[in-house]
Amino acid sequence: MISSRKSGAFFTLLVSLVVAGCTTTTSTSVTQARDRSQPAAGIEASRVDPKNRRQQVDYRTPHAPGTIIVDTTNRFIYLVQENGKAMRYGVGVGREGLAFTGTANIGLKREWPRWTPTPNMIAREPERYARWAAGMEGGPNNPLGARALYLYKDGKDTLFRIHGTNEPHTIGHAVSSGCIRMLNQDVIDLYRRVPAGSKVVVL
Repeated sequence: MISSRKSGAFFTLLVSLVVAGCTTTTSTSVTQARDRSQPAAGIEASRVDPKNRRQQVDYRTPHAPGTIIVDTTNRFIYLVQENGKAMRYGVGVGREGLAFTGTANIGLKREWPRWTPTPNMIAREPERYARWAAGMEGGPNNPLGARALYLYKDGKDTLFRIHGTNEPHTIGHAVSSGCIRMLNQDVIDLYRRVPAGSKVVVL
């Protein structure tokens, strides 16, 4: 969905945040309320590699239940559960998704988040990104997908995001730009399970 010039300017002035590779801006409460009614497009299980399908697995870790562990090397996210179990999700990893390691917390959660390409992305592929320089409102065609989790450390934005994608074929792969991307159905599931403030460990 493309905003009008006036709306785009308003959102840019109000909530613009510059982020490496997966630049995003937060949504207003009005936008969130409207977007909650948008269903994410379904995807057939047969089109997803079995290892990347959402599933409960054995997972031993010293981290407490409720912790999100991002394994960028093997391209999985684990949500730690009780009794040595975890919910595992397949993810896609971009260059910017490898730029942060360590411990953080979910500082913000957004439904159908707004997206803005970085100046580097526009300079690299102007024919693809220049038209979105003022940002793209959340929706099915937005590169950030249905949900986004924004990671903060010591109260500061790490510029690291876990978000959905409208390119499900990239799950399990290293992609050229972006942070950590999940199938829309998976990021919605994770979003529902974890509150703001949850601990995130990026390996």
